[in-house]
Amino acid sequence: MLLDTFIGLLPELNKAFFETIYMVAISLFVAIIVGLPLGVLLFVTDRGLFLEHAILKSVLGFLVNMIRSIPFIILLVGLLPLTKLITGTTIGPTAASVSLSVAAIPFFARMVETSMREIDKGVIEAAVAVGATPWMIIKDVLLPEARPGIVQGITITTISLVGYSAMAGIVGGGGVGDLAIRFGYYRYDNTIMITTIVILICLVQIVQFAGDRIARLVDKR
Repeated sequence: MLLDTFIGLLPELNKAFFETIYMVAISLFVAIIVGLPLGVLLFVTDRGLFLEHAILKSVLGFLVNMIRSIPFIILLVGLLPLTKLITGTTIGPTAASVSLSVAAIPFFARMVETSMREIDKGVIEAAVAVGATPWMIIKDVLLPEARPGIVQGITITTISLVGYSAMAGIVGGGGVGDLAIRFGYYRYDNTIMITTIVILICLVQIVQFAGDRIARLVDKR
């Protein structure tokens, strides 16, 4: 009976899994494109650095902390009007990707900033001393030195997005979380609930393993 139920839901499980991958991929791409330069800006505008700017640092820091302080489920609901404006709908994986992206950008930006804080200040000071431009310092010193930490940041952000994408199922965002709620929770089907949990655990383990391997490969220190 349990096996028959599982086999019957395989098409739904397959669809839900790829919807989760789709949501996470879009959100991670946006987080990297926007969050990486934001994180660099948060670092280089800090006190004592070559682009020190107290006002810009304060404004950016406030915005990042404000978004990060909002629980994702509240952010998900609060951004429904923006989601409707951007995607034309408030349901489905594409719509859920809007809220996921907004949540991921400041999270990843802080990860980038933290990675750059671990760089030896002497390396930065030496680059400034030889007359390197800010862009050269960022491109040739900060990013290469912080590369392992940034990769780990991408890994942690991806894992967080997997968890957030499951919550998106509450508002019909699709994915594994939506399947767990519709079939596992509303229908009291423990088989589906356990299956979705196993899928999410396996996905997170794969992401963590791949992230750790890549971080070791790019660490040339």
